[in-house]
Amino acid sequence: MTTTKNYVDRRWTALILLCVAQFVVVLDASIVNVALPSIGNGLHFSNQNLPWVVNAYLIAFGGFLLLGGRAADLLGRRRVFMGGLIVVAVASLLAGFATSQGELIAARAAQGLGAAILSPAALSIVTNLFRDGAERNKALGAWGAVAGSAGAVGVLLGGLLTSGLSWNWVLWVNVPVTLIALALTPGLVPESRSESDARHFDAAGAVTITAGLSLLAYAMLDASSAGWGSTKIVGLLAAAVALIAVFIAIELRSRSPLVPFRIFRLRTLTGANVIGILLGASLFSMFYFISLYMQQVLHYSPIHAGLSYLPLGVTIIIAAGFGGQLVTRFGFKPILAAGMLFTAGGLVYFSRIATGGSFLADILGPSLLAAIGLGFSFVTSTIAAVSGVEGREQGVASGLINASQQIGGALGLAVLSTLATTKTHHVLASGGSNLPHALTAGFQHAFIGGSVIAALGFLAALILIRTRDSRAHLEMANSEAAPAPA
Repeated sequence: MTTTKNYVDRRWTALILLCVAQFVVVLDASIVNVALPSIGNGLHFSNQNLPWVVNAYLIAFGGFLLLGGRAADLLGRRRVFMGGLIVVAVASLLAGFATSQGELIAARAAQGLGAAILSPAALSIVTNLFRDGAERNKALGAWGAVAGSAGAVGVLLGGLLTSGLSWNWVLWVNVPVTLIALALTPGLVPESRSESDARHFDAAGAVTITAGLSLLAYAMLDASSAGWGSTKIVGLLAAAVALIAVFIAIELRSRSPLVPFRIFRLRTLTGANVIGILLGASLFSMFYFISLYMQQVLHYSPIHAGLSYLPLGVTIIIAAGFGGQLVTRFGFKPILAAGMLFTAGGLVYFSRIATGGSFLADILGPSLLAAIGLGFSFVTSTIAAVSGVEGREQGVASGLINASQQIGGALGLAVLSTLATTKTHHVLASGGSNLPHALTAGFQHAFIGGSVIAALGFLAALILIRTRDSRAHLEMANSEAAPAPA
């Protein structure tokens, strides 16, 4: 009895460690947002190239997540998790010492690679430690609360570090956290792997899909200045499509593919990943545009902008924890649909921002709506994506949902920043408007675009998530919660 109790206690302690690691992964995507103006001034970035400080991380992260999940299943989830921690620590150190645009972007891509190794391993460890049902819902509720709030906390911490020290510290802050996690992992996290799979990692598939998505995002980012019909953009888009087609051909012929296409026969898993893409596209860019609006239009200092995210961060934590409990009571489909609806509403509310706006009138209300949406959607899409998946493919499923969210974030930022930049240039060219007004008009268009993407996510939740799977998960959760008969 004591041994069982100790094992249970150790599992929840291990969950804390894994959540901290995932917190760092999500933090790295958002912590640079408030520091972007300082980074731009320090390393002489143009407005066109500045999004690559965020995008380099997201593209490398999203592109290699599937390979990271595969490696975790085959090499051992704890071993791969620890390897990811080491890569993140080294890359963060180098990023903080960057002296040029190229060095920083390369180091941010290396951070993304480390995160791609670490994150699916951590999530697959969680899904192996906790059984499908009420217990896993509770664990993933905690996971979602920590990971979902990391975006807001990252902006706050970025503001504190940028104002108090310098932008370099938003990158160096990872180093002590990852080293402490590395030291604690062997004593808390048990090793696990899929013994039945052949040792084939499909590096060719990972390289082709990463290259294809990178070219796709670059083309979208550059389209506003080069023109969508230019030879350059058309060529980049054609190359991206060709690489993605090569990836599909590789996967169909591989004996042990990076993404076994049979997994998509699970309609709910497929739907959860479609929603993951739409969720990432609508919300990741939200942090980017809010930060620029507060600093470039409202003239907030980095610390003021960071503190303005506190209500959003606290609400995400509450909503994610509450969302996990609601799934156990109502199933994941209605909660996921409600989350995407809240997200769409928050982004529509954000589109009302004004040039002479204020925190209470333009930021607080939409932040709370979007935070509820993020808390509900992040947790439930993760639960749906790993529900009913065989143990030997938990790493692949974990990598897939993470990849969907991150790729969606990168592509959403590319599309919506192009939309914002185009509108801003149009307003300036028409005359009679100053720069803050033109920027605000661009941000308004980006938020409207994000709300449309979130609304598509709501429709996807209604159409693609199987009600039968949601009810089966609900019955399983309730059977676990029910007391055993005497």
